[in-house]
Formats: sequence, structure tokens, C-alpha cells
Amino acid sequence: MNMIKQQTRIERLEFSIDDGAGDRARIGLLVLESDQTVEWEFRMLTDLPGVSVYHARLANDVTVTPETLAKMEAELPVAAGLIPHYMGLNSIGYGCTSASTIIGEGRVAEIIDQVHPGVPSTNPMSAAKAALNMLGVKRLGLLTPYSPEVTEVMQARFNEAGIAVRVVGSFYEESDLVVGKIDPESIRRAAISVGQSPDVDGVFISCTSLRAAGIIEDVEQALNKPVTASNHALAWHLLRLAGVEDTLDHAGQLFRRQLASKS
Repeated sequence: MNMIKQQTRIERLEFSIDDGAGDRARIGLLVLESDQTVEWEFRMLTDLPGVSVYHARLANDVTVTPETLAKMEAELPVAAGLIPHYMGLNSIGYGCTSASTIIGEGRVAEIIDQVHPGVPSTNPMSAAKAALNMLGVKRLGLLTPYSPEVTEVMQARFNEAGIAVRVVGSFYEESDLVVGKIDPESIRRAAISVGQSPDVDGVFISCTSLRAAGIIEDVEQALNKPVTASNHALAWHLLRLAGVEDTLDHAGQLFRRQLASKS
């Protein structure tokens, strides 16, 4: 006997809509394809009611040199365009400290504005400067994973901004794949090392691949000085640019500060 399959009728159901995820703030984040850390740390630092983060990845070389960093200028508009205008972003950031240094913060902002006109944007270098100024840091201890030629350019950019770099330490590692695997305890010890000098009144830990967000408060307590890092400053700046002034416990002094001027 042939069995006749009876098709179940699909009932049309009623629904209503609201503002969706990110009803308070929708943040765009351009992530390097080699980055192993920034999205994970952003989940910790932007875990706030009504805040959503939308990522797009861009092509990059895993070896960090001035030449490979400069090449990312061509990839920036491609990645920015992967987040469509109809998402209604409130702020957008480029997640690479060293490339923002080499390409130039102004050029990075210009490229992003061409794709997302009118949306406030930032990058880890601009965010770090805003954060350090907010924290009152004038004499900086700088920790990087980079080769000296990249670190020296970064040092110069801080000095030009009126934040005098007094102590510098580096892991001297060019591979982004290795940098993402440097353990937080090594980062904690290194940050304390560069920050313990009496010539330093604050510390910046550079590179979005370094797992630094979780050790910020511990280093601050050890040094009794303010500390921030690439992802830490970038998340704070993007939230504040998007109009989110919430504070976070156990995320260091910075996340207890509001952005006085969205510029």
C-alpha cells in the first residue's frame, strides 16, 4: 500500500517589532584577520544593556613591520564597507594600534568617514590619547610587543601629542600570531616593570592582540597609577563616542570616567 504523505499547513503568525539588538548603541569594529584577542576583550568591556558590537575583518600580514602596516590603508575601506549603513552605527573603530600609527590617525579617520559619513570614529592610538588625557597622564610608560622601528614611531606620536614617553619596554615580537599567545602574567609583569619608575605617572599597553584588559586593575593597584591598553581604551572611547556613559566595575580607573567632549 502506498502511503500518502499529508503536508502540514503552515500557519501564518502575527508578530511585532522593536528596535532590535543595540537599541542604545551599535558599534562597528574593524578587526585584523590575524587578531585573536580584540573581539574576546570587547565582549567583556561592552557587555552593557542595549549595546551591540558588529565586526568586519580586514586582510593583513601576520608580520608587523612599517611596510606591512602601511599596506592596510587599502584594506580599510573594504572592511568598513562590509558593515552596511542601514545598521545605523553610533560609532566605529579600527582595531590596530601600530597601523593607525604608521598610516596616521587622521588618514584612518578620513577613510572611515568616506564609507560611514558622520559616524564618530576612533582607533587605538586616538583612543589611547583621549584616555591618557582623561586620566591626567603626562609622563608615560609604554609597553609594546613590536620591533624597535615600529615602537619608535609610536613613541614619537605620543611625544608630539604632549604625552612624554619616559620609559619604553617591548617584547620584540613581529609575529601577530605569537603576540596573541603572550600570556597575561607576562604582560602584567612587563607593565609593572615599565610603570614602576618615578618618572612615569601612567602606563599604556599597546597592541589589540595582547590580552591586557583583564590585568588593568591589578597593575593599577600594584603601581598606584592609571593604566590602559589598546582594546581597553578603544572600547571605552567607542562607548563614549556612541553616547554610552555607563561605568564598569573591575575594569580600571578609565571605565569610571565619562567623556566630557565627543571630539
